[in-house]
Amino acid sequence: MQNKNTIWLGPTLHDLKKFPDKVRKHIGFALYLAQQGLTHEDAKPLKGFKVTVWEIVSQHHGNAYRAVYTVKIKDIVYILHMFQKKSKDGITTPKKEIDLIKKRLQLIL
Repeated sequence: MQNKNTIWLGPTLHDLKKFPDKVRKHIGFALYLAQQGLTHEDAKPLKGFKVTVWEIVSQHHGNAYRAVYTVKIKDIVYILHMFQKKSKDGITTPKKEIDLIKKRLQLIL
């Protein structure tokens, strides 16, 4: 298997480093699989984008942490966003997070 290049947009790597250790390992392994051309069982397509955008949700002590990435552009894994979902309104990704993801995706398209 061939590793794909990885590009961390904005403060995504810094944000990941602030997550709990268990969450960092979970998301890190999922991103490693993406680099190998594979998809982690917890990675789900995030709807509403022109290209496939993946979201990994990691739970820790009642908190939800999310990583959003895409691999469909020139064989590169672009890490678009890392955040802790604080909204209690179901599982929907908050609009401000979607807007930021769209903005970063537009930069690489």
